Amino acid sequence: MSEQRYKLHWITAVVETAKTLKDLIGPFIILVFVNGFKGESTAPWYIQYWTLLLFGVLIVFTLVSGIVKWRRFDYWFEDQELRIVSGLFVRKKRYIPFDRIQSLDYTEGIFHRPFQLVKVKIETAGSSSGKDAEAELTAITKEAAEQIEREIQQAKKVKIIGPMPVLSHQEEWQLFREPEEEIQTVHQPAPVIFSMTTGDLLMLATTSGGIGVILSGALVFLSQIEELIPYDWLFGELESFIRIGVFVITILIVLGFLIVWLLSVAMTFLANYDFKVMLEKDDLIITRGLLEKKRVTVPLKRVQNITIAENPLRQLFGYGAVIINSAGGVGEGSRIKLFPLAKRNRIIEPLQELFPNIDFSEPKEKIGSRGKRFYYRFKLLVTLIPIAIVSYNFFPYGLLTLLLLPLVGLLGIWQYNTAAYTILPKQLTMRFRAISRQTVFTEKNRIQSMEVDQNYFHRRKRVATITANVKSGMTLDAPAIRHMPQEDAEKFLSWYEYHPETPETHTQTEPDN
Repeated sequence: MSEQRYKLHWITAVVETAKTLKDLIGPFIILVFVNGFKGESTAPWYIQYWTLLLFGVLIVFTLVSGIVKWRRFDYWFEDQELRIVSGLFVRKKRYIPFDRIQSLDYTEGIFHRPFQLVKVKIETAGSSSGKDAEAELTAITKEAAEQIEREIQQAKKVKIIGPMPVLSHQEEWQLFREPEEEIQTVHQPAPVIFSMTTGDLLMLATTSGGIGVILSGALVFLSQIEELIPYDWLFGELESFIRIGVFVITILIVLGFLIVWLLSVAMTFLANYDFKVMLEKDDLIITRGLLEKKRVTVPLKRVQNITIAENPLRQLFGYGAVIINSAGGVGEGSRIKLFPLAKRNRIIEPLQELFPNIDFSEPKEKIGSRGKRFYYRFKLLVTLIPIAIVSYNFFPYGLLTLLLLPLVGLLGIWQYNTAAYTILPKQLTMRFRAISRQTVFTEKNRIQSMEVDQNYFHRRKRVATITANVKSGMTLDAPAIRHMPQEDAEKFLSWYEYHPETPETHTQTEPDN
């Protein structure tokens, strides 16, 4: 295996500098808001312009650190490993065995695309969900990324079939001739299993929760500068502004929310543009993005369960999203949106193609009426406490909060009517809702553990909650059906327990390579 050392592309220095400067925008705005661009005119010039000087020094420092990372970063292939050395004063070495690499995730940002470059995130079985990748190559050519894939494939072949024997010249010629034919086959485009239509994208962008992200970001920013806001002046101006009329103020508020909503729609649309799911051998390949193109690889063998999620608004229009839980740490976390949004009747066929061993029929077994009251009784009790406090302190208008009681009761009944399950010889299907309806399909050999929970009131009425735990990244995903008859919950345990005559039906998730 080659021990030649490789460098990152010089655009790495620009990308690292831009990333750091983006993080400094917020502090810079706050500092300028507090001190202005210029201090007192009687002070020396370096005191007057200390704000700009400080950030000028930081910009130079970030540029130098970006150049250092580019110049002092090397990677190469040796002894079936990807080896990385980086750092100026403290040299860090990282050796990653090829057989531990689960996926290579690619990103093409605005700095990468003009030069035909990609950012490569290297994920291993030990990568933690939500944390940094095992290693990251900020900017390399697509040919270099393909070389890494070839080295990984070659190393895994050697592990399976053993080291290559000594060959004659004729055999070497045949060996080097055949891979060319294989390469032509490998580089054929992978079949597209699913793609989002323009209508799907618009529905996703329109009903996404991006508006909450923008508003929460604005609130966090305002909380940081709360002491600096001139409230007296603002309220004085507001008092005179109110005279214009409530109608005008209402229009302005609506326009403000409309602008925020349009921003969230644009962000979601750009992030999921040209969304495609492809199947390449035993891996799912997910690509998306317009300004920043992303490519995520998910090994099929690491998928633990599949969830079809439908929030009330999307369910009303017949739309749903498909989420998979992965046992390994992958680029976008352990919970991955396989299909961000699609018509319900378009979901099942591609799912069946990807997971032929799973039955995606709707669950048919209802949980019975014995536990119905548990779905709303405790919720009503908890809701009564804030209603009593508000009604007492804001009487008589606080009594309007009593309208929450029928809404809470209806939510509980809605949750009860949604709950259902199906037990097949090698599969468990569960359906439940908090607000969004979720239908979870899990193969028996993917379930890590199964639990039955009963509190005092459950035991009196002989009901129980059943939970099926599956691996999700470095933690567990725990779908559950609540308040079902105790004898039905015991059926789950009987189905899950080990049977010596059919050992293959209860093998745990295969260990990481």
